[in-house]
Amino acid sequence: MRKLLLILGFVLPASVFAQQAEIVKLKQLQDHINRQTDNIKIINFWATWCAPCIKEMPLFEKIGAERKDVEVTLVSLDLDLNPKPETVYRFIDRKKIQSKVLILDEKDPNVWINQIEKGWSGAIPATIIINGKTGQRKFVEKELHEGDLEKLIAEIL
Repeated sequence: MRKLLLILGFVLPASVFAQQAEIVKLKQLQDHINRQTDNIKIINFWATWCAPCIKEMPLFEKIGAERKDVEVTLVSLDLDLNPKPETVYRFIDRKKIQSKVLILDEKDPNVWINQIEKGWSGAIPATIIINGKTGQRKFVEKELHEGDLEKLIAEIL
């Protein structure tokens, strides 16, 4: 009985958190990025160990909550260094993240980085802003600050 309770103690929390994030391969992520929509898409690449990523995260949460024409997706790159998605699940829960979260399950960044954005050095945080109707996009490879997202959106409208 103790073993069952111990196992449930480890399995249940992961399953509760797992509903908040989806583990995806490169093809699924590309499909998500490239799908047409009437909205502005913001795709942010981050990791739980990246301080600038964590610092800018409230900006994405705020714009996603305030603007119904904006879809925010936060793409965790944690699995590259830590094969345990529970770290991301706990982070999402602790920070009460409301945006869609995808966890990229690709091990070799040198293989997939240029397939996401040509010229991306691989540094994070990195963000793609896409006009879902026209496909026009803007890529930034730096920490964003208050007002930056609004300016970037205006550039693709």
